[in-house]
Amino acid sequence: MAPKRQTIRDHSAEANLVARRTVVSIIFVCILMSVIIVNLYQLQVRQYEDYQTRSNGNRIKVLPVAPNRGLIYDRNGEILAENKPVFSLEVTPEEVDNLDDTIQQLSVLMSLTDSEIKEFKSGLKRQRRFKPLSIRQQLSHEDVALFSAKQHQFPGVSIEARLSRNYPFKDTLTHTLGYVARINKKDLANLEENDQLANYAATHDIGKQGVEKFHERTLHGVVGYQQVEVNNQGRIIRVLSFEPPLPGKDIVLNIDINMQKKAQEVLAGRRGSVVVTDPNDGSVLALYSSPSYDPNLFVHGISQKEYGKLLASKNSPLLNRATQGRYPPASTIKPLLALVGLEEGVIDEATEIRDRGTYRLKNVDHVWRDWKKYGHGMVDVTKSIEVSCDIFYYDLAFKLGIDRISDSMQLFGFGRRTGIDLMEESGANMPSRGWKRARFNEPWYIGDTIPVGIGQSYWNATPLQLAQSLNFLINKGQRHTPRLIKGYMVEGAVNKLPIEIQSPIPVVDEHNWDIVLDALYGTVNRDHGTAHTAFRNTDYISAGKTGTAQLFSVAQDAEYEEENVSARLKDNAMYIGYAPFVDPEISISVVIENAGGGSSNAAPAARIVMDYYFSEIKPKGIALKTNQDGSAGATQYPPKVAATIMTETNGG
Repeated sequence: MAPKRQTIRDHSAEANLVARRTVVSIIFVCILMSVIIVNLYQLQVRQYEDYQTRSNGNRIKVLPVAPNRGLIYDRNGEILAENKPVFSLEVTPEEVDNLDDTIQQLSVLMSLTDSEIKEFKSGLKRQRRFKPLSIRQQLSHEDVALFSAKQHQFPGVSIEARLSRNYPFKDTLTHTLGYVARINKKDLANLEENDQLANYAATHDIGKQGVEKFHERTLHGVVGYQQVEVNNQGRIIRVLSFEPPLPGKDIVLNIDINMQKKAQEVLAGRRGSVVVTDPNDGSVLALYSSPSYDPNLFVHGISQKEYGKLLASKNSPLLNRATQGRYPPASTIKPLLALVGLEEGVIDEATEIRDRGTYRLKNVDHVWRDWKKYGHGMVDVTKSIEVSCDIFYYDLAFKLGIDRISDSMQLFGFGRRTGIDLMEESGANMPSRGWKRARFNEPWYIGDTIPVGIGQSYWNATPLQLAQSLNFLINKGQRHTPRLIKGYMVEGAVNKLPIEIQSPIPVVDEHNWDIVLDALYGTVNRDHGTAHTAFRNTDYISAGKTGTAQLFSVAQDAEYEEENVSARLKDNAMYIGYAPFVDPEISISVVIENAGGGSSNAAPAARIVMDYYFSEIKPKGIALKTNQDGSAGATQYPPKVAATIMTETNGG
């Protein structure tokens, strides 16, 4: 077999082929390199800032820092609301992969109750997922140690330390201080509406009631921020920058905690209120409503069971009776009506009527009765206040008419809010023709006016309004707005706020003030005065007016028998008073629900508070009564009062 013939290789063609392939490869590589270089340029140069920002976003976080809430002091520097450190177990839902499993594991580890889990899940609905939410507050040291040992098993769960509000005097000041509680959906909406949401980025609680709510912006402060670097697990590695929060201001109240305790003591076990003010500037020394409750329950989240008990209580402990209680003012307003009668010329100092125990209008069958069955005999304006004669004021109301009464009493603050620094305040009701038409679509009848003369009918008022109207009377028309706050604490000293003064009440004859004030003196210091027994043998000179508000109407031919009336329909006992009679330092308003007569129940309670003031707080009132020559103190009094003091001093 012939050998296969070998072909001759074309080396030149192969070389050209290799060269072409090499050039193509180089070009392809260059193109790829160009793309890479262009892309690198794009990433590293053109988009450097964008990617740097994204990188920092993963590495750096800006965290809000809550400001410390301002403290609250009483006028003597006693702390009334403080901040105490507490530890809480908090979950950030956004950082938890399986929230239900995590809660289940936490439940086993920390023995969480069904109530705590239910409250946590309820809170999830009203809070954003990136914000931590507490599942247990006030951790014990054992709780902290237990969780810390297992923390690595719970990403998104942490123990946080923060300051929590605490009220050391508990139920003594609840209706005055109010309380703070967790921010809810409604609070968030209000903060957003008022452009305050960013300022509460790290805040858990907000003022809900009382001073805490009214002065919320002052007490809260301004949020701070810290910029931190975190690792890929979100843990903080270091703090890059820190803008400290601005703490809330410490505020000082006019409240005297010892007076407040005394007010609580005299109302123990009874429903009512005590308001003590300084008539010289309207500052409130004590404001207590009974019954009360412990505000600390709300700070840490009150249970449904506890809250249900407060809501269901027949004694309404959630109601601030001092500013929201609406009571017929009863005879406490007789001095004011007397002043209006004198000013309007309807009566004068010498006007007398004969009180036989009943009052009738011509062509009217209805009979209005005096509290004293057979009347007080001949009564002038002074005696009418001292003995609290109803007939005199039935007649005076008839002669004045509802229009003049309503207009005048509004000047004394009835039917409108006093303006005290509390949100929880009622304006109560000062009736008028327009009010009745709007309320009942009925005209005003003369029969409606007669009981207005003794503070009944449609007229109601709050205990704070009674205290305020008394202050206007004591100051002869000068009007100060009642104030709880005294000022701000600055470097250990109190920076006082200015006193709020309203336009004075105009009068035609200044002497009319003295006539009424003399009658208030007689109510306490003359033998027939309705408060004489309650204030017998005091070391100071006071003045005041009793009141008994009837809540139960009897038939025309029937007699009121207290023992036959249910406990909730018995009369409210009332008293307003002040001391010393000259240069008064305190005024007081006492209302005790369903206690009976004001002279035998409210007046003695007021005396206990006044005795405490002049024996423990400012005992200088004693000097007014023990002035041996009588002249030094007595010359400052109206003529009738001075004569009485001279008689007493001389052994008469």
